[in-house]
Amino acid sequence: MEENVNEEKKWEVSRRAFAAELKKEGVIAAPMVAVAVLQYLLQVVSLVIVGHLGELSLSSVAIATSLTNVTGFSLLSGMASGLETLCGQAFGAEQFHKLGTYTCTAIISLNLVCPPVCVLWIFMDKFLSLIGQDPLISLKARDYSMWLIPGLFGSAILKPLTRYCQTQSSILPMLFASFVVLVFHIPTCWTLVYKLQIGSHGAAIAFSLSTWLYVALLGLYVTYSSSFARSRIAFSKDAFLGIGEFFRLAIPSAIMICLKWWSCELITLLSGLLPNPKLETSVLSICLTLSTLHFTIPYGVGAAASTRVSNELGAGNPEAARLAVWAAVFLATTEAVIVGTALFACHNVLGYAYTNDKQVVDYIASMAPLICVSVFMDSLQAVLSGIARGGGWQHIGAYINLAAFYLVGLPVGAILGFVLPLKGKGLWIGIVIGSAVQSTLLSLVTIFTNWKKQAIKARERVLLKRSSVANESD
Repeated sequence: MEENVNEEKKWEVSRRAFAAELKKEGVIAAPMVAVAVLQYLLQVVSLVIVGHLGELSLSSVAIATSLTNVTGFSLLSGMASGLETLCGQAFGAEQFHKLGTYTCTAIISLNLVCPPVCVLWIFMDKFLSLIGQDPLISLKARDYSMWLIPGLFGSAILKPLTRYCQTQSSILPMLFASFVVLVFHIPTCWTLVYKLQIGSHGAAIAFSLSTWLYVALLGLYVTYSSSFARSRIAFSKDAFLGIGEFFRLAIPSAIMICLKWWSCELITLLSGLLPNPKLETSVLSICLTLSTLHFTIPYGVGAAASTRVSNELGAGNPEAARLAVWAAVFLATTEAVIVGTALFACHNVLGYAYTNDKQVVDYIASMAPLICVSVFMDSLQAVLSGIARGGGWQHIGAYINLAAFYLVGLPVGAILGFVLPLKGKGLWIGIVIGSAVQSTLLSLVTIFTNWKKQAIKARERVLLKRSSVANESD
């Protein structure tokens, strides 16, 4: 009888702890989803406004946006994710001064990466011509990309600032700044494109201006807000000395994020080689747009998981970190079931949101089950990737993504799309299979992670330098 009572008490304590963790992650995840959506809308607005200039402008801007994301912005975003380990664990260990130092290191490191990317963008027309793209489209895409270069350097500051806020669970300033920037971007883009008649270049200029406005708003807040008094950002010698340590986490972080992104872009490019390429490319582009838009939701949950796991590991609380993992997986699974069910319920009319072409709409309807599976896999992998960043084992995630998409997903998709008569559906099945392999492997790594050992590693990572500095001063 007494044993039953004790079991009931333990269950009640566990239930309350789980509910409390869900609340903590929800408070971070909800505004992070809104931030991701608002940031995503910047590029959507630019495409919509440019789209009314004509087919040439739309196609060149679409290609430029895709390539600049793949070669530049996604790379910076991935590298900045290294801060989710460093800043998150430092915050948990109450080494608040190190957050500012780590953030400065990231800003320096990301700016070092920008010049080679700029060279690639300047010669983008040569690359596009080599792969058979129309010379006029290639030239306009190159010009558009060059006007995005100021935005690239702005992003090299912005990405670390957002991770700096995220790892301290300070999301509302980011939400406010994102909203203000979007409100600024819409009329600015329209004015530059139509009123000042700059054309498609005006959208790129507006995007760069909006990025720097975001940097200014967030930079002013983190500089003067009392919320960051203990972790104030200030450049010092330590910021330069930490570049090597940052790159050791930033490079696998970037690889882990970019490999999935690049695989989706490759699938879209491959669809242009299929019979009836206009239909296949249109359908896969819509599928990718749906997937990208949905990804903003699990991205927010993944960011919450990364923050909670890194904070608890830095604080030396392995059981709390484990609880954060299960809470995040529960949130992701719930979200995926709701969104997947909603998409499948309206699969017959889903395509009409993008086109009135009956052939495309019917094709999208036949792809709906695969899109739903993709939604579930994206939700799971987004959270598991966030856990990997919080724990600091991005290098494992990088190897997993390489194997899942480039040894399994893309080859299977190519066989199904080109050898078997599945065409675009076969290419997308390859991506779904790659996502399934990725999620399975990440799940196994997470399940068998020794959280006590990870907590010890986190404490050593954050406290070791402090000890060595103290010994030198003695």
